[in-house]
Amino acid sequence: MSNFDGKTAIVTGGSSGIGLATAVRLAKKGAKVLITGRRPETLDDASRRHLGLAVIVADVAEPQAAQRTIGEAVERWGRLDLLVNNAGAGALMMLDEISAERIAQIFAVNVVGPSLLVQAALPHLKATRGAIVNVSSIFGHKAGAGLSHYAASKAALEHLTRCWALELATQGIRVNAVAAGPTESGALTGMMGLSPEQAATVAEMERKRIPLGRRGKPDDIATWILNLADPAHEWITGQVIAVDGGLGLA
Repeated sequence: MSNFDGKTAIVTGGSSGIGLATAVRLAKKGAKVLITGRRPETLDDASRRHLGLAVIVADVAEPQAAQRTIGEAVERWGRLDLLVNNAGAGALMMLDEISAERIAQIFAVNVVGPSLLVQAALPHLKATRGAIVNVSSIFGHKAGAGLSHYAASKAALEHLTRCWALELATQGIRVNAVAAGPTESGALTGMMGLSPEQAATVAEMERKRIPLGRRGKPDDIATWILNLADPAHEWITGQVIAVDGGLGLA
C-alpha cells in the first residue's frame, strides 16, 4: 500500500514538465490527481497519455480560478490532501526592458495565484491534515542577471512557504517547497520565451555551471515533491529543499 492510496491531489501547471512528472507519479501511487493548465489541448493530451489524471482549464493568474479549481477536486472526490503549486511565470529581461504589466504578470502567477489557492484549500486540507508543496527555483535565493523579477517572485514564494508553515502548523497542515535548478522542462522556450537557438545556448551555459554536470530532469524534482508531500514525513514543515545539481554552491 502506498501512502498516497485514496489521497486527492491538485497539481497546477500539470500538463507538462515538472508538474506532469509529479502528477503521473502521484497517480501511479494511488492518488486521485487533478491537473490544471491554460491550454485545453495540452491537458487533454496529458490525460490521454497518462491514466488517472483529471483535468481543468484554469489560469492561476485569474483570481476566480482558485475557488473553481479547489471546488472541482472536492466535488469529484469529496476531499483534498495535497496542493502542489507548480504553475510558474517568468521572463529573461534586463532592467531596461521591464514593464509594470510584465512584473505584475509574473507575480500574479508565482505569488498571488498560490496564495489564493492555499486560501481556498484551507478548510479541506485542515480536515485531512494535508500538505502544500510549492515549486520554487534556485534563483529564489541565488542572484541571476536578467532574472530579477522572476527571482524576486520565487524568493517571495519561499518566504510564504515558511510563514504559512508557522501559521498552519496548529491546523496540522504542512507547507514545504522544492527549489528547482535548471530542468529539461521546456521552460526556456515556453515560460522564458527564448527561441530554440537561444534556449540551446542558455542550456549549455547552465550545464557547464552545474557541479554535477547536467541539467535536471522533471523526475528529479518530482521525486522531492513527493517526498515532502508524503504523509510519512509528518514532522517536516517550513523547509525549502534545493534540488539543483549543486548549482547553488557554484
